Amino acid sequence: MRIFRHLATLPADARGAAIALGNFDGVHRGHAAVIKAAADAARAHHLPLAALTFEPHPREVFRPNDPPFRLTLAEAKSEALAALGVDLLYELPFDDSFSRISAEAFIAEVLAGALGARHVACGPDFHFGHRRTGTPALLATLGPAHGIGVTVVPEATDEAGGELSSTAVRDALRAGDIARAEAILGRPWEIRGRVERGAALGRTLGFPTANVPLGRHLVPRLGIYAVEAATEGAAWLPGVASLGVRPTVNTLPRPLLEVHLFDVSPNLYGQELRVRLRAFLREEARFPDLDALVRHMQRDAAEARAVLAGLAARAGRHAPC
Repeated sequence: MRIFRHLATLPADARGAAIALGNFDGVHRGHAAVIKAAADAARAHHLPLAALTFEPHPREVFRPNDPPFRLTLAEAKSEALAALGVDLLYELPFDDSFSRISAEAFIAEVLAGALGARHVACGPDFHFGHRRTGTPALLATLGPAHGIGVTVVPEATDEAGGELSSTAVRDALRAGDIARAEAILGRPWEIRGRVERGAALGRTLGFPTANVPLGRHLVPRLGIYAVEAATEGAAWLPGVASLGVRPTVNTLPRPLLEVHLFDVSPNLYGQELRVRLRAFLREEARFPDLDALVRHMQRDAAEARAVLAGLAARAGRHAPC
């Protein structure tokens, strides 16, 4: 997949695509339905398949003081879109100036003019242009006049009628309902971050950890998780993680993800680590002393091993060990 961030330097062979429109935070099953609609148009008209999204997310620009809410940052989002078959990704820089483009100008100057779009697909809640005045209905009305076919994909739901949306994923993660988040996404949710040096307390307690800051990621329910983790290109390894502020000792000012990998102790400092939260085990707790903390850590590790083995068995593969 080719990624383009500046319309002014867009090459000719990156124009004239069928384009899926959206922020695509999480790239969940509802987003996949929009991508499929654009892909259907691309096949029908022999066009490349593209996606148009914005970085940073508009909410980060308009509400910079809000708590972090992102499910996928730019790299993870682009990889997920590529996995759905997207050939071209227009990752447009979003700032105050861009936000002032009218909805009509967005259609005429960005979609038709700069991108030469032949077809676009979006969900029913896609809004664009200054003050979000652009709607799917406006797109369907004005698009054809610019030679753009339009598909508005109905609201996506799961087999039980449940909502497939980024908001639903966030709600599930904040509740610690990892299975529900995975069901909406269609894959495990993960946090990516560069491993930082810590106080090495975990190592002295027999549980060395890789410390991963959450950065701009959503903060899920605080507590202990069964996890899988991997560096770029490496195999996924099982482990247990604490996500929280470490209330028993050296309380932290903000939540941190501390990952203990089973049976291995690689030097991960400075490397980007991908961490999949696979199951919520228990709430974060304050213990009376370090001995009590270690006993609970041992029980957490044993439970995480069992949970991960069960997940692997249900998926029809051997558990990592």
